[in-house]
Amino acid sequence: MASLTSPTFTTNTRCLQRPQNSHSPPQQPRLSQRPELNRRNFISQTASLSSLPLLSPLILNPQQANAAAEDSLSDWERVYLPIDPGVVLLDIAFVPDDTNHGFLLGTRQTIMETKDGGNTWVQRSIPSAEDEDFNYRFNSISFKGKEGWIVGKPAILLYTADAGDTWERIPLSAQLPGDMVYIKATGEKSAEMVTDEGAIYITSNRGYNWRAAVQESVSATLNRTVSSGISGASYYTGTFNTVNRSPNGNYVAVSSRGNFYLTWEPGQAFWQPHNRAIARRIQNMGWRADGGLWLLVRGGGLYLSKGTGISEEFEEIPVQSRGFGILDVGYRSKEEAWAAGGSGVLLRTTNGGKTWTRDKAADNIAANLYSVKFIDDRKGFVLGNDGVLLRYLG
Repeated sequence: MASLTSPTFTTNTRCLQRPQNSHSPPQQPRLSQRPELNRRNFISQTASLSSLPLLSPLILNPQQANAAAEDSLSDWERVYLPIDPGVVLLDIAFVPDDTNHGFLLGTRQTIMETKDGGNTWVQRSIPSAEDEDFNYRFNSISFKGKEGWIVGKPAILLYTADAGDTWERIPLSAQLPGDMVYIKATGEKSAEMVTDEGAIYITSNRGYNWRAAVQESVSATLNRTVSSGISGASYYTGTFNTVNRSPNGNYVAVSSRGNFYLTWEPGQAFWQPHNRAIARRIQNMGWRADGGLWLLVRGGGLYLSKGTGISEEFEEIPVQSRGFGILDVGYRSKEEAWAAGGSGVLLRTTNGGKTWTRDKAADNIAANLYSVKFIDDRKGFVLGNDGVLLRYLG
């Protein structure tokens, strides 16, 4: 796998400029305080409802829906964002040296910034992207100190050395295999980048060049191992459905069809494919706070691996998902975690995942909740479609 080189990026760098004379919007109301439903809000909410997926419940009155949601939320509050209806929120990160300063990413070229811990957000623009005909989907963001990285689709890589005051665009090789779906800031001028075809690249010089950490694509690995009994490998379409990284650098990824999963540990030359031990197809997988794996299947099932580390043995945990799919799990601590899914499903465990209870907090929020992110044990967020953002209150 060829390494990525960009020897001239320093002369072609373009910056993400902070908007002039921008002001933070007024303090957003908690869900215990119903926002005024003016004409603009009504139009926005109506447009949002018209584009909801089939997983969402039918709600005829947006004002009544918001009121019901506000009355029921307890551990979470909804933060209303100044963005277009239909935006799907994809990732969030905060500057380690200033935990009130963070960035929120999404579809439709969405980058938002907060200076008050996530209470209010303002939009940031990217002049270098606006000059083109692309409508970027920003997939992943990560900070280490004041250095930060953003990747998106079509292929775009942004870097900041000043906590996001300015962002430089770093050119990438046209031979990059797959779309960039994840990036992790790992140290000074260093990062780890993953594509949906299983390529893992590492830079230690601010993205000037990259070296491959994996010697072959996932498709090539499966061609070598298909005879060893990996069920469904012959139907592999060449991309990941999801990929998650543990704090110690291990990866777990789900095949696009959900019929098997793959793992990678630092130092390994290839991804390791694993048969699923569950009849239903895998929706998502990730790492528990104790180092074990969680696994979600289509239709709402939740499984936990036996023991810690990489495993092929899983135990099903009963959950009250109301028949909607669970899409992500986020751990606040080793004992407390939250799961989120279709049509506002929120589940909570306080015993490390042994039992889960349904929190009715978001039952009446007309959105699917795709991602649970805990920045630390006091700051957490749930990201959804139609610009839905929930902030953890504790």
